Amino acid sequence: MAVKRARLSKRVAKLLGAERVCRVATVGEAGIPHLVPVCHAVIGDRVYFGSGDDARKVLNLRANPHVTVTVDLYAEDWSQIKGVMVQGSAKLVRRGPAFVRARKRLYAKYPQYPREAALSTADSVIVEVTPTHVFTWGLD
Repeated sequence: MAVKRARLSKRVAKLLGAERVCRVATVGEAGIPHLVPVCHAVIGDRVYFGSGDDARKVLNLRANPHVTVTVDLYAEDWSQIKGVMVQGSAKLVRRGPAFVRARKRLYAKYPQYPREAALSTADSVIVEVTPTHVFTWGLD
């Protein structure tokens, strides 16, 4: 069954791409939610983040590829609150041109990445999130 893909508007892609951290929610075989902050990058209509290949989020995604990514901007003036939630399917990229391209983008956005949490094909994956649903608030 083909997964319906959602497009990221320019405004959504800009907000997602500019923010330094997003939250990623996964659910494994046991049905227990797992929510963690990650450093991410946007390439086209997809969101990418790296991880150790044995991290809980990766183990969950192996069992269940459904994922949610959220970025939100809080403001004391609640009329200024903005955010985006992307629900989608995850693909684990272990090597090859897609791995190299996403790693290069992550390293460009986060210069500390190579020395603090280098992504290697030996023990890392890059998660590629393809949006199926996109929800926004405050971006009108």
